[in-house]
Amino acid sequence: MSDMTMESPAATFRPGTSDKEIEAAALKAIRRRKQMVRFWQITILVASLGLWELASDLNWIDPFFYASPSAVAARLYDWAVNGTTEGSLWYNLGVTLEEALIGFVTGSVAGVVVGIGLGRNRMLSDIFSVYIKAINSIPRVVLAPIFIMIMGLGLASKVALAFVMVFFVVFANAFQGVREADRDMIANARILGASDWQVTRAVIVPSAMSWIFASLHVSFGFAIIGAIVGEFVGARFGIGQLISIAKGTFDAAGMFAAIVLVMVVTLMAEFVMTLVENRLAKWRPQQHLDTH
Repeated sequence: MSDMTMESPAATFRPGTSDKEIEAAALKAIRRRKQMVRFWQITILVASLGLWELASDLNWIDPFFYASPSAVAARLYDWAVNGTTEGSLWYNLGVTLEEALIGFVTGSVAGVVVGIGLGRNRMLSDIFSVYIKAINSIPRVVLAPIFIMIMGLGLASKVALAFVMVFFVVFANAFQGVREADRDMIANARILGASDWQVTRAVIVPSAMSWIFASLHVSFGFAIIGAIVGEFVGARFGIGQLISIAKGTFDAAGMFAAIVLVMVVTLMAEFVMTLVENRLAKWRPQQHLDTH
């Protein structure tokens, strides 16, 4: 009998029920729960947007400052069809995505490598810990004008800020994941004659993967934040620049439209990250929904 069948209470089945029937009932309960979750997610979204639209139409809130869903949708449509004051919407979105993706990839790789390296070497971690803590204590957003002053208004300054936003999140999780690795498994690998590299590759890294992926799920959002903050401080193109222009012209619909774009892109990245994680971590026990 699989783990999934254990989640259904035995009292709901008549004596003599086969494992296959219990399995089918458990799968049906899981599908029903997923449908219920999806229903309430959509219901809450529609109700929230409807209440926002109604509040704007009845002047419960000031449309000048809060716009309305219909105005935001109209602005998004206008940007998509006619472009923005700074050129094509897709070009501006592409600029922000390029900055965020480069910062995300480089920051993630560096965070994983440094986190695993320092996690495996206590001497180095003790030496560099004070510097890492000192740098990590600096609010990331205050680095934006420094990077722009040093690297200019182009791609490099935005990538640098996105890198910093991502690096420390991934590093902290990778480092902790290494420290939390099963010591018995490491000792068994040593007894079997595994080298330091073999222990790291076959035991430490797989053990830390859950920690690393947990950080990657939120890191792309931080990369987007880094890119947008950098553009907001100083840039020629990008979603952050569109937000800055909308702010300067008191265009609430434009600001909300840019925020919606960022939310959609981040959710899509989260979905892709989940697919990658599920593919790379097939060895993990399947986590089933509670059907109670």
